[in-house]
Amino acid sequence: QVQLVESGGGLVQAGGSLRLSCTASGRTFSSYAMGWFRQATEKEREFVAAISRSGGSTYYADSVKGRFTISRDNAKNTVFLQMSSLKPEDSAVYYCAAAKVTFAFTVISSKTAYGDWGQGTQVTVSS
Repeated sequence: QVQLVESGGGLVQAGGSLRLSCTASGRTFSSYAMGWFRQATEKEREFVAAISRSGGSTYYADSVKGRFTISRDNAKNTVFLQMSSLKPEDSAVYYCAAAKVTFAFTVISSKTAYGDWGQGTQVTVSS
């Protein structure tokens, strides 16, 4: 089990950029595939991006492909979500999640596969 803390959310104008960070506790961060999800008001939590525990594989939702980049620094127990060309429909609470995996290149888009979640950080994009 890992504890996750997100940061970096805020208010930004449409077309702007933000970088979210998620820092994990513990010494086994490199054993976990990581994902970012988001939940807008009165909507289901949805997948945004995922990265393998090695960092060698990534996967994105179609809605963010080409605009968002997920990366990780295993030495710092941190996963990042660089968000560019933001749109008002990107406004949501963003959550990071961790799933312990065996294989180095596994990426996971299903929220039910993740066992550990952060508390979320609010992103608001104004038009």
